Amino acid sequence: MTQSEDQIRTVADIMRVQARHTPDAIAQVFEDRRTSYGELNDRASRVAQGLIADKCVKGTRVGFIGKGSDRYFEMLYGAAKAGAVPVAVNWRLAPPEIAFILNDAGVEVLFVGEEYYDTIEKLLPECKSVRRVIALDGGHKSWPSFDEWRDSFPAKDPMIELKPDDDVIQLYTSGTTGHPKGVQLTNANYVSVFKQGALSGWSDWKRDDTVLVCMPLFHVAGVNIGIIGHLYGARNIVLKDIDPKLMLKLIEKERITIAFIVPAVILFLLMDPEIKNTNVSSLRQLLYGASPIAEELLKQAQDTFKADFVQLYGLTETTGGATHLPPDAHMPGKNKLRSCGIPNPDMEIAVFDEDDKPLPAGKVGEIVIRGGSVMKGYWNREAATQEALRGGWFRSGDAGYFDEDGYLFIYDRVKDMIVSGGENIYPAEVENALFGHPAIADVAVIGVPDEKWGEAVKAMVVLKPEQQASEEDIIAFTRERIARYKVPKSVEFVTALPRNPSGKILRRELRAPYWQGRERMIN
Repeated sequence: MTQSEDQIRTVADIMRVQARHTPDAIAQVFEDRRTSYGELNDRASRVAQGLIADKCVKGTRVGFIGKGSDRYFEMLYGAAKAGAVPVAVNWRLAPPEIAFILNDAGVEVLFVGEEYYDTIEKLLPECKSVRRVIALDGGHKSWPSFDEWRDSFPAKDPMIELKPDDDVIQLYTSGTTGHPKGVQLTNANYVSVFKQGALSGWSDWKRDDTVLVCMPLFHVAGVNIGIIGHLYGARNIVLKDIDPKLMLKLIEKERITIAFIVPAVILFLLMDPEIKNTNVSSLRQLLYGASPIAEELLKQAQDTFKADFVQLYGLTETTGGATHLPPDAHMPGKNKLRSCGIPNPDMEIAVFDEDDKPLPAGKVGEIVIRGGSVMKGYWNREAATQEALRGGWFRSGDAGYFDEDGYLFIYDRVKDMIVSGGENIYPAEVENALFGHPAIADVAVIGVPDEKWGEAVKAMVVLKPEQQASEEDIIAFTRERIARYKVPKSVEFVTALPRNPSGKILRRELRAPYWQGRERMIN
């Protein structure tokens, strides 16, 4: 693709180029549906025409809430062609959290998977900007079926002028103050990610590769693996859910060659008894990231899969791009398995002290990032954007250091974030929910080691005088107010919480006993 007509300048160009070169090649497989690149390109054009007919101008936010599906990518590329911006909502969130995101983004057209029909029906009165809902899986009494709606429009590419700085996807991150923020990712951000993968070699994929797309599509990793698979004309196998038995079956049946999975899912695969009877020899590259991996788990995975392992470190705010740990750094004797790698091309990484001064190798500070895939900003959050991008560097909130060879190591989290099973959880979100309990006087939430999920949420609770509550009561109370993955797995009752003179909770003191004997304060 070296000719000027085949240069991919926007996400929308991906389908145009692939449909021109290999229209009959299979672009994606979902359950019993197989879609060629020519068909996917035409369907994207139909979706674009449908959005335009529904008065979606460039920049209009269109929502998506649903499990993994081939229809998501039809919607994604259709929105890209129309200049609309998909907003994928984390389906694990509680209804009030879902409503907040839909309202914050100002979603006008909403695509909904069948599992969430009832939830969205109940929320619609609160979501004033939503003027059309489309049932992705059909069968709704009043919303049009996605297939019928899509096919009622012509397969004519609108060829709307799209610019590098136009938003192409908006994903929401958990908020340190209890409210998530919409991350604006642009065409230029994605072109940078494509460049990073190509130049560093971790996306040296071919048309005959088969890519497993199994991570949730509200995560930047889940979206990216699908988009990059299509970028190279590969065949994507899209899964509805994380299902270790099905994943193993598909690796063997479909001869999957490329996969991205988080460490918790690697653990699930290795624990499944069927792995001993499954031929996984087709897998040539296994990318992992979103949370740190235990060194022993990584070694077991290497022994089982025999593939090239590549760790990717990045955040939603960097379009998932920052560093990579290449296959050769995973070899025994390299002493790099605890590292998240070296900076990607087109990205610059530094470690700053509290005065924003660069630190030398071996010194721990905050990891800061700048380069082509750093977000445009937070949607309608000017102050938060300025703070996050202060001085031209994105402040990651992760504490780390470089070794003498230029490899980055993550040590701790500056902003107290908990990562459980690849999900980002901010203590403030959980604490806000817990404070509503009538028996709680004070509370702090921390992450403690968990062999299955990496970290587990733990609540340290101070009860009001003469009030009583059990661990079960508090967990049940919280479960009604926030997503289940954010709910504390355990509760410890204490008489007081350690605070500094200004009243800030000293979380490090609370966490320290649980992390004793470990080399780093993350798992």
